[in-house]
Amino acid sequence: MGLLADSPPLSPAPPPRPPAAPARPHGRRTSGARRSAAAALALAALVATAGPATAAPGTSVPGASTPGGAAGHCPRVGQVRVPGAEHQRSACLDELTTAGTVASGHTDPADWAGLTPRSLPVPSGVPGIQIDGYFPDTSTTNGNHGWNHDSQFVVRLPDRWNGGLVVAGTPGNREQYANDRAIADWVLARGYAYAATDKGNTGPAFHRDGAEPGDAVAEWNDRLTQLTRAARETVAQRYRRPPSRTLVTGMSNGGYLVRWQLENHPELYDGGVDWEGTLWRVEGPNLLDFLPKALRAYPEYAAGGAGAPAARRALHAAGFPAGSEFLWPYHHQVYWDLTQRVYREEFDPDFDGATEAGTPYCAPGTPACDADYDYGTRPDDVRRAVRKIALTGRIGRPLITLHGTLDVLLPIGRDSDVYARMVREAGRGHLHRYYRIEGGTHADSLFDAFPDRLRPLVSCHRAGFTALERWVVRGDRPPASGTVARPPGADAASLVAHCSLRGRRFS
Repeated sequence: MGLLADSPPLSPAPPPRPPAAPARPHGRRTSGARRSAAAALALAALVATAGPATAAPGTSVPGASTPGGAAGHCPRVGQVRVPGAEHQRSACLDELTTAGTVASGHTDPADWAGLTPRSLPVPSGVPGIQIDGYFPDTSTTNGNHGWNHDSQFVVRLPDRWNGGLVVAGTPGNREQYANDRAIADWVLARGYAYAATDKGNTGPAFHRDGAEPGDAVAEWNDRLTQLTRAARETVAQRYRRPPSRTLVTGMSNGGYLVRWQLENHPELYDGGVDWEGTLWRVEGPNLLDFLPKALRAYPEYAAGGAGAPAARRALHAAGFPAGSEFLWPYHHQVYWDLTQRVYREEFDPDFDGATEAGTPYCAPGTPACDADYDYGTRPDDVRRAVRKIALTGRIGRPLITLHGTLDVLLPIGRDSDVYARMVREAGRGHLHRYYRIEGGTHADSLFDAFPDRLRPLVSCHRAGFTALERWVVRGDRPPASGTVARPPGADAASLVAHCSLRGRRFS
């Protein structure tokens, strides 16, 4: 995915079903709880003075270099500090892309598994500084580096810098390296400095973070703001001048963060690219109203009996497009159930009483079953929790949105179609371009299984990114919004490598 709920890469075998739902941990928040003072203080000082940090000497693992080696290679590696970081570790690397960081231990392939087509090329030839670290936080879901500390980040500073900075939050509930293949490799090869955050909590139990419903997702927004401010100052330390442009991008939950940042902190950015961002609206649509409908209807559709045609129509009515049926079995097995339960737990923990995150694959009619969840009838407290993180469409900088027409985790008609309308209604349409990618789905790895029916979004994201560059640097307005047709007869290699936003039709 730019996945809402993390999953294994595509496999021909159905994944095992999760274990029975546990009881809610002792002391877990309820709707009446208050955020802890420690967590609030950790977020209040978004750009505090950096505390003591350790700058690691050059390591001997492959891909690492001795700090301060050849002229122009990693200057000031031991002096550059990330403002506000509680801990950091710096390394001078011969290769900042995954062509080198996998071997040198400066990424985690598990973070980005299943997010890109297998054949996506890996660029190389990008030496520079990598800084890993974390900001003050009280939660401990992220085990990278053995730190067991959340609000981890990675900052990469290439020797050959183009003057720009790209910042990103991760998809799903993944950790800070999740965008390394889909986004970081490519922007680093273009000369950008790059920074990414784990958003302050990770994993399927992310909803345990924070004191009140909605706090865990609200922290995502704060942490990306925090990282952007810190990364801009870090870039200025390394290159002796601030970035000439700061661009924000991300997929799925990372795309939601792009929207939120450009609505709430446009002063930090020159523009953004939203790759199938999650839509959160107080009155809907949001995933808490269309995923339960899928969970109710799909089992009857899959059974193939007399009720199957009506169940199929119900899925279409819920937003899952006609023609996407071949993707439904996998999404039912892997995404719909888990995603619904963990995000419902984040915003409405009282729905299932003492149970945490519901009962996996429960049958409709089972007490407190997420298949029966009805967002519209839930108490006002639930909408108050969603309001903390809701989008408005009032963007303050140029935004390019891309979304696949065959997305069956965040159906396009319930997500980006709606967000584009919100932007227009907010009077910000002149700042927005929206490209509906024919044949695109939520997880690019599914292209490997269905190359004749799907197309990957990664090439269209790159086309959108270059269009944004021209927009914010030269003032060249991108092609008008529309649907980008899947090129007839295109082979898999060309779909991975190329996407023309001018090859669109209007819908």
